This record gives sequence, structure tokens and C-alpha cells, in this order.
Amino acid sequence: MKHFLSVDLGATSGRTVLASYADGRVEMEEWTRFANPQLPRDGHLYWDLAHLHAEIVKALTRTAEQHIPLTSIGIDTWGVDFAFFGADGRPMGDPYCYRDPQTDGAVERYFQTALPARQLYQRTGIQFMPFNSLFQLDTLRRRGVALADVSRVLFMPDALSFLLTGEAVCEYTIASTSQLLNPATGDLDEELLATVGMRREQFGRLVHPGERVGVLTEELQRQTGCGPVPVVAVGGHDTASAVAAVPAQDRDYAYLSCGTWSLLGIESRHAIINDASFRHNFTNEGGLDGTTRFLKNICGLWLFENCRREFTDVPADIMALTGLCRESDCPSLIVPDATDFAHPESMCTAIRLFCERTGQPAPATAADFIRVIYRSLACRYRQVLALLAGFADFPIRRLHVIGGGSKNPFLMQMTADCTGLPVVAGPTEGTALGNALVQVRAAGDVGSLEAMRGIVSRSVEVRRYQPGDTAAWDEAYERFCAVAAKCETN
Repeated sequence: MKHFLSVDLGATSGRTVLASYADGRVEMEEWTRFANPQLPRDGHLYWDLAHLHAEIVKALTRTAEQHIPLTSIGIDTWGVDFAFFGADGRPMGDPYCYRDPQTDGAVERYFQTALPARQLYQRTGIQFMPFNSLFQLDTLRRRGVALADVSRVLFMPDALSFLLTGEAVCEYTIASTSQLLNPATGDLDEELLATVGMRREQFGRLVHPGERVGVLTEELQRQTGCGPVPVVAVGGHDTASAVAAVPAQDRDYAYLSCGTWSLLGIESRHAIINDASFRHNFTNEGGLDGTTRFLKNICGLWLFENCRREFTDVPADIMALTGLCRESDCPSLIVPDATDFAHPESMCTAIRLFCERTGQPAPATAADFIRVIYRSLACRYRQVLALLAGFADFPIRRLHVIGGGSKNPFLMQMTADCTGLPVVAGPTEGTALGNALVQVRAAGDVGSLEAMRGIVSRSVEVRRYQPGDTAAWDEAYERFCAVAAKCETN
């Protein structure tokens, strides 16, 4: 049996998972779990890089204390964010959080002074979101930050790998989220970097999932009690790792990585960059084995989690809380990707005002809010799936849902009913599992992406949801599309 440590960092919490592999199966054990708070300071939001590093060290120390020999460690995180390092190898302050409001309006500012929208999309194939790395860097440049003086710019998983090994790399899948990578060349675009006053050499060497980054520094070997454990580049972007764990043996599906964000897309053999993908603001992100994750980012359970903080006198149990949606008949629908919900002080207030502004009844109870959120997400999934069907060179016969949201039976059944597609829910721990499987392959125990997915099928159970009365959803979907048209959401 071989043991691998998956470090899986989300936008609200992080965990490490001990994956044990033998006889074509993987067993997963949550090793440590910890908060990943956004730090408000001086009107900005930051990530606590030192805290995340300390938690990884804590997990490594625990494995050594329990005499568990690690074959390797791999790190995945959310996309777009990065850390600056000086010539001495030390972090130059905490990294900015992508939800920092400094990038409000950043897309339009960049188009006015650098490249026009169509030209930028043609070079990157990435959807325009104000917090993309390119726009973050442009915002910092406009604020007078001396970017040319930064020794290293490392995306979040690469920054943590650097702190563990001293080796600076630029992992392909995480770099592909930045709107700095050119899929035609497979590397960062030097002309785009020049528009924000930066150079290619400020970033690490390009690596792909499965390549070795380095080994733990001698200092960390002493501190943790581990030996020279290799750090392996996995799908550094958490969605890349999650999609690697989709238990499918054919191409006739779409996937939904369902968590704080909903990432809905297809796996393509090449980037899809054309007038239609530009018009509908789809993104092309790097996947394993040269695949492209052609998808759209949808504001997901961020809506529910923020409302949940404001609810009073509701069940503490998450399943009982989500089940409240059955107790409401509130007909209202919101557009999850509307700017109203990007970072409001009160999510419940934002939803209530949105409904009033669009001529709909305002939700009043926790049950109302949960029903509105779930039904709106299901309608948005149907809308995006209809667009995806026009791009796919294969029929979409089912929807694979991975991530924490796959445990939500109410949202899953609504999604099946609304889209008319069978939903295969699971694995819940898809990101950590995909992370581990890349490490298994790097260790020489499996040879292909298809074989990796075969391991998933043997290692986890999934739940299937069949569409019910889809006709009952048609009226709701038509109303959703009418509301979305008013918001000009692609």
C-alpha cells in the first residue's frame, strides 16, 4: 500500500486527505481540516498564506508521528489568486483575495487602455471576470505597485509548493485560469504580461500535472520528521483535479463541480475559441493530458452559505436546513451571476431587493430563500447546458456532479427535473481524489486518465437521480430566462 497526501484548499476552508492506494482502489481519510479565512485589512481582503503553510506542515508532522510513509504530496486550490515573493525568497505580504472589491470595473479599464475584448479572448479563450489574474495585476499596476520589482509571482498552489521545496514552478492548469496563458503556445503570453508591466521570467518554470516539483526542504524534513517527500504537481486548479475524478468511461456527458462555485462544462480535446464562445463568455481552462475544460463559472452555493449566516431559528443540521426548501412555494427566481450577489453586505437583502426590482415576490423565510436559490441554480444549469450542447461534438446524455453539492438531494433532483438529464452525483470528495490519483500516476501505478477514472468507479459509490416531471419546470425556466434577459447575463 502507498500513501499520498492531498492538500485541498477551498475559498472558505481547507483540508488534507490521506489517500491509500492498493489493488486498484483508493481509500480516503480526512486527515486535517481548518478554516481559510479572508482577512479584512485597510479596506482590502487578503489570504493568510502563512496560516495555510502552517496547516500543511501540521498535517505532514502528523503523518510522521504515526509512522506513515508518504509517497508524495500534491496541492490544489481555487484559481486566479497569486502571491509575490522577493529576491530573498520571502513572501511580499499576504496575497489579495479574488473577492477584494479593488477589481470592480477592472475589465472595462483594461479594455480601454490595453487590448480590446475580442483580441484578448482570441489570445486566451478565458471568460471575462473582474478578478482574473490579468485584471488583478493591472489593478495593482494602476495603484502604483512596482510589479517590475517583484522577483516571483506564484499562483496559490505554486506559492505553497515553493514554501515547501524552494522550487518555483507555474503549474499549467492553475495558470490557465489567469487569463495570462495562451492555449496555442501552452505557456504564459509575454505580450499580455507586458501590458501589465511584467516579464515571463518572474513566473516559475511551466510544469504539467504529474511532474515532480521538488522535495521538502531540509529544514522542513527536520521540523516535520518526514524524509525527503516529493511534492508533485497535480491539477493545481481544484476544478482540474475534480474533473479528473469524474467516474465516466465515455465522452457523452457534461460535468458540474458543485460547491462555493458551480463550474459547468464539457471536456474537449482542444480549446473552443470562436465568435459564439466569445459572445457567451465561455472559458477554456487546462485539464489533464492536454484536454481543455470548456466551461462557465456560475455563482454557486456561495449564495446559500452567505444566507445561512443570517438565518435564525433554523435547524443546525445542514441536511435538515436544506430540506426547508420543501416547505416553501415562493415562485421567485434570481440570476445567480448577477453583480448584485458578488459581495453584498447582506446576501438575504440582496436577494430580496433583486426580486422586488424584477417584479417578483420577495422571499420572507429561510425556506423561501433556500427554495429561490436552489431553483434558480437548477434553471441556470439548464440554460448553460443548452449552450454547451451547441459547442460539443458529442451528445450530452447525462450530467456528472462532483464536489460537496453532490450530497444535496434536493438540489440534485431539481437539477435532473429542470434539465431533463440523468444526474450522477459523486464523488463528493472529487477534488481530493483527483489530486491523489495524479500522484498515484506519478508514482507509476496507473498509466492513463481513463485508467484513473476506472479507479474512481471502483473506489466510490455514486447516487443517480432520474428526471421527473420536467414539464412542470418549463414555466419556471421561461420566467428565469426573462429575468436573465433583463440582467443581460450570458
